[in-house]
Amino acid sequence: MRNAVTAALSCLMVGGWFALPAHAQEAGAESFDGLELLEKSRADQVWVVPEADFSDYERFMIAEPLVAFAKDWQRKMNQQSTTRVRPADMERMQAGMAEIFMEVFTEELEKAGYAVVEEPADDVLWLRPAIVDLWVSAPDVASTGRSRTYVTSAGSARLYLEFRDSVTGDILARAVDFKRARERSQFQWATSVSNRKEARDIIRRWATMLVEAMDEVRSREG
Repeated sequence: MRNAVTAALSCLMVGGWFALPAHAQEAGAESFDGLELLEKSRADQVWVVPEADFSDYERFMIAEPLVAFAKDWQRKMNQQSTTRVRPADMERMQAGMAEIFMEVFTEELEKAGYAVVEEPADDVLWLRPAIVDLWVSAPDVASTGRSRTYVTSAGSARLYLEFRDSVTGDILARAVDFKRARERSQFQWATSVSNRKEARDIIRRWATMLVEAMDEVRSREG
C-alpha cells in the first residue's frame, strides 16, 4: 500500500509541480505556470520566473525529497535475477536515497557558506526536490543463497527541483537534470555500500551545480 501511495504521489508531483510541456522546449518558451526556459544552464533544463532575483537569498530550507523508481524497475529486476526485490526493499532504498540527499545537500551548501535552516524567512530559499526515474542496476537485497552481481555502472536518476520563496511559497524556478553513475571500464561487485557511494556522488554533483549557480549570483551582485 505504501508503494502504491508513493507511486501516486510521484505522478502528481511530476505531472503537476514539475510538468514540462512537450511543446515548450525552446529557449524562451513559457511553461504552464509562467516560467521561461533558459537558453543555457548547468542542468538539462532550468525554468525561471522572468526577472526573478535570487540575490537576496543567503540561506536554504530543504524539503525531504520524494523518491520514485523508474517505471517497471521492480518487475525487470525480478525477471533478470533469482533474487527478489520486495516492496520493503524498495521502501528501504527510497528512504536511504532521501537521507543521502538531505545529508549531501546540507553538507555542500554549508561548506560553501550557505546556512540550511528549518524556518522560513525573507532571505531563505525553499528547495522542493524529487528524485524520479531511479534505476539501481544491482540492488543489494536479501537472498537465500550466496550471490554476487557485477556491473559497470550503479544506475541513474533524474532530479526535479523547485525553488520557492520560503515566506510566500511563490515558485521562482525549477531545474530538471538526469545523471548516471560513473561508467567503469571493468565490472565491479555491487553492494549496498558501493550503491550508496555512487548515490552520494550523483547527488553531490547536483549540489555542486546549485552552489556554483548561487555563487555566480553573488559574484554578479558583488
